[in-house]
Amino acid sequence: MYARERQRQVLDVLSSSGRVTVTALAEHFAVTTETVRRDLDQLAAQELLVRVHGGAVPRSTAELEPDLESRRTTHVEAKRRIALAAARLLPADPRAAVLLDAGSTTAELLPHLALRRGPVITNAPAIAQGALVHTDLEVHLLPGRVRPTTQAAVGSSTVDAVRALHPEVAFLGCNGLDEEGFTTPDPDEAAVKGAMVRSAGRRVVLADSSKAGTRHLVTFARSTEIDVVVTDTALPEAIRSSLIEAGIEVIQA
Repeated sequence: MYARERQRQVLDVLSSSGRVTVTALAEHFAVTTETVRRDLDQLAAQELLVRVHGGAVPRSTAELEPDLESRRTTHVEAKRRIALAAARLLPADPRAAVLLDAGSTTAELLPHLALRRGPVITNAPAIAQGALVHTDLEVHLLPGRVRPTTQAAVGSSTVDAVRALHPEVAFLGCNGLDEEGFTTPDPDEAAVKGAMVRSAGRRVVLADSSKAGTRHLVTFARSTEIDVVVTDTALPEAIRSSLIEAGIEVIQA
């Protein structure tokens, strides 16, 4: 099969499945993984898809995800109220380990860490830098490739590092939430978030109401895997009720 025909079929598979992996495509076409990577790189150069770790996703998926700078300037007051309410969920023991996911809402927790003395762990270089203002904190920055869109460290090294940790609480962001669970557009970032969910003693999602009722490519946590959602007062009642029915504590700030 010629490369052009193979690449056309790759786009067909991507359109129907929402993601392709290098290993699956290599098996499907009976070619080497190097050939598939070359195909994906050429399609990415033509802006027909977006390369992610281990494969590719459609451009439309990536375009649904605003960059961090844009998110820092939207729903600012709501995010600050959410962070203030979430700060009350910090462990009573100031030495307990806290994990902060990358994101504009989780970053608003930084001013509330002043009296803590224990480890603060994050996959966001910007959050780590902000936490260093509080010199009594042990600031741990997780390894990995930093995604330009969210400025979050992702990849297998990030996931492995998270799996080895057991923080008392993890504060996570999301791009979408509904009665089924919590989603994000990027598979690599979803893998890190999922590892955070499984590693933490208590799982808290911080999300303003604009995320409610939307669903993105990858689910990183089912409703049964999250303990608390902290959001604002504009959360639709139907979503609120479904979260409560799933056993989640919903705090509206």
